[in-house]
Amino acid sequence: MTGVPSMHLWLIPILPFVGFLLNGLLGRKLPNPIISIIALLATGTPFVLVLNIAAHFSSLSLPYVERLGPWIQAGAFRADFAFSLDQLTLIMLLVVTGVGFLIHIYSIGYMAHEEGFWRFFAYLNLFMFFMLMLVLAENFLLVFVGWEGVGLASYLLIGFYFTRNSAANAGKKAFVVNRIGDFGFLLAMFLVIAHFGTLSFHEVFSQIAQHPELHGGFLTAIALCLVLGATGKSAQIPLYIWLPDAMEGPTPVSALIHAATMVTAGIYMTVRCHAIFDRSPLALSVVAIIGAATALFAATVGIVQTDIKRVLAYSTISQLGYMFMACGVAAYSAAIFHLLTHAFFKALLFLAAGSVIHALNGEQDMREMGGLKSKIPITFWTMTAGVVAISGIPPFAGFVSKDEILYRTFSSPGLGPILWFVGLFTAFLTSFYMFRLWYLTFFGERRTSHQGAHTPEPGHGADPLHSGHGVHESGGLMLFPLAVLAILSVSGGWVGWPDALGGGNWFGHFLDPVISAQHLSFEQVTVALNNGSSAAASSTPEGNKPLELALAAVSTVVALFGWFLAYVFYIRKPELPGKLAKQFSAVYGLVEHKYWVDEIYAALVVRPLNVFARIGLWWTVDRGLVDGAGYAAAGSAVGLGAIARRIHSGNIRSYAGWLAGGAAAILLLMYFGFGSHMFVWFAASK
Repeated sequence: MTGVPSMHLWLIPILPFVGFLLNGLLGRKLPNPIISIIALLATGTPFVLVLNIAAHFSSLSLPYVERLGPWIQAGAFRADFAFSLDQLTLIMLLVVTGVGFLIHIYSIGYMAHEEGFWRFFAYLNLFMFFMLMLVLAENFLLVFVGWEGVGLASYLLIGFYFTRNSAANAGKKAFVVNRIGDFGFLLAMFLVIAHFGTLSFHEVFSQIAQHPELHGGFLTAIALCLVLGATGKSAQIPLYIWLPDAMEGPTPVSALIHAATMVTAGIYMTVRCHAIFDRSPLALSVVAIIGAATALFAATVGIVQTDIKRVLAYSTISQLGYMFMACGVAAYSAAIFHLLTHAFFKALLFLAAGSVIHALNGEQDMREMGGLKSKIPITFWTMTAGVVAISGIPPFAGFVSKDEILYRTFSSPGLGPILWFVGLFTAFLTSFYMFRLWYLTFFGERRTSHQGAHTPEPGHGADPLHSGHGVHESGGLMLFPLAVLAILSVSGGWVGWPDALGGGNWFGHFLDPVISAQHLSFEQVTVALNNGSSAAASSTPEGNKPLELALAAVSTVVALFGWFLAYVFYIRKPELPGKLAKQFSAVYGLVEHKYWVDEIYAALVVRPLNVFARIGLWWTVDRGLVDGAGYAAAGSAVGLGAIARRIHSGNIRSYAGWLAGGAAAILLLMYFGFGSHMFVWFAASK
């Protein structure tokens, strides 16, 4: 590091933590403007620091590591408190701090009427702190601290309206489901320690690179445990069930969780550990299949949802499935590229949905909306950018990153064409349900003026000061982030514009030093194993310009067809969806009820565990053993006390009687041998 200026990486996470402490400890007594300034400084300053790092990035020797000191030392094992920086870290830092800062600005306007204003921003800063720790960590252990921390912060933010049972239960659900995934992450760390003797990324990956003969076996076990952890954090099958319910939190929380923080953690961790995954074709195949299945499954549920936020929630699960699928075919840079563009348009979509909800005094049911295009024009046009971007229509950001994933998937051997078809059909569904949302929200006549059956966010439906001025456009604090994110949704994908379409794919080449660092050893393993049919063997496919152009044309046609079908269903023939729902009522009911997955989980897992906890743990262990031992000890003391009280009566004859009784008892014991046994024991002990 000689001659290289210190980047002071520790400042990046510590500033949001300071904001959390200030607002958490003093916020109750501070006015809202001061709370807002603290929260903005706590997130805006790290963003400036990251920009400064980006400006000096070319002068750094990578990976750049800052060791703050030893953390754990036990025998030969040592874990340092250290931060690391490389190309992947820089991109994640820009996403987390940049998008997170915009969401903070938006939140000042959106949460202005909330009673827990200080508490909300304290939690929001805490979320940023743990996510930045996770991204900057140089070892598995520090990642795990951030990993658990974002779980805690999400629990607090999802359950922000804790007086409402649905919000409190959603927070608990997110917390419990993520613990299952965290168990997998813990097992992975134990296996890493057992086989490598360290948790340092650099040391583990170096050992793997030095041993090309390593493949499968314990590396597969580690990778599969990491996959379990990632399915929890990134809401993939079978642990996706917490994310739709997370909509109980305020809308800015949804934007932060879905775009910039928690759900990206699983994708980031998978890409960070790609050196392990590269050595296990089985683990990569599992990742690809889970990703494809999740993408398709969530997209089918999204087409019938009526709550505007839940449509976006299932859309997030589906798009994360795309990223997982990309990881499964070793297209790691494509996965991170889609993570980047998804952060732009998904944050935009959630914040724009919040602006719609804000305009309608808490209304979230799209069946109650309509005709908002002219009422809230800025929200309409910015949300349009997000809808077109996620639908995969060129030249918006979503088209570039999604097309890259589909091309890399199709180019991979084995399951590649099947995965590509699943991804293509999912792209069609995505376009359909996003334009469905667009038409139902902004076009036609306002269908009703009363609120639906859902429970609106408290600050946007129950506040009489807020609900008295009808449909209205949001204020500048809420519109500014929308405008910035709309620009990024349009142009953000150009950094990875593919070679086949005349671009240079700068983004992919920028990540090459991180992503391709282990490819050589993997190819050696592949050759050694003669395993050319593995999905992972496609990690560096040869460029095929005609094929890429043809696939891009197909995906564009599919996206436009999804748009056209939504137009027919919700503008030209709005009665058609109802007729189809009646005609195919069984299928519609299955999808409408989300395949009854929550009910199946409740029947097979939740209720049996509740019965076991109530009968096996509560009645047997807690009441029977723990409480019973206490009651028995107390009862024995009371009984012995009662006997002692009767002995100490003050009556001489009574004392003589007890003395005689005691002597008789001793004589009887000695007569029946007890005394001889005691003598033998005493003699043996001598």
